[in-house]
Amino acid sequence: MAAVDVVAAHARAKGPRCGNVTVIAVDGPAGSGKTTLAGKLALVCEAQLLHMDDLYPGWDGLRAAGTGVRKILTDLAAGNVAVYQRYDWDVQDYRETRVLQPRGILVIEGVGSVRTEYLDRLSTVVLVDEPDPQERLRRGLERDGADAEPHWRKWMREEAELHREVELPRRADIRINGHGEVVS
Repeated sequence: MAAVDVVAAHARAKGPRCGNVTVIAVDGPAGSGKTTLAGKLALVCEAQLLHMDDLYPGWDGLRAAGTGVRKILTDLAAGNVAVYQRYDWDVQDYRETRVLQPRGILVIEGVGSVRTEYLDRLSTVVLVDEPDPQERLRRGLERDGADAEPHWRKWMREEAELHREVELPRRADIRINGHGEVVS
């Protein structure tokens, strides 16, 4: 069974834990393949998709984005639409407003999408992990350019610290490797 099918089946079996919303969090180190998996998952599940990249206030915003997710999930749990502004990395400021509906499936994708303060609202936690840090860095620099290397190296240290604090490997319902294959 394909990884997206395994995740979708798990989420549907768990059902909504955030009001009427079934939330799937796809977390793991940057450059592991989370965005690819989440995009496929959103299509298969006809889900709303929230990218953590849209919430981080730049390279120093890894931890700050959790506040945005907590507010979004609080609104959805109360049966309200959730409104947020998307961060534009090119202009380094928040731009257009986006809206999430309080129903169906929501896929939250990105580093730090799993936090202890709202773990009870997540139906399925997916850990996507490419274990080779050099491969993750290569993928990231391919996307962001060589000038981003100092940012990427700092980010990789910060994400490792956050994942240890959250105990992400222990929290994961499903683990997927950097090639998109279910490993447990």
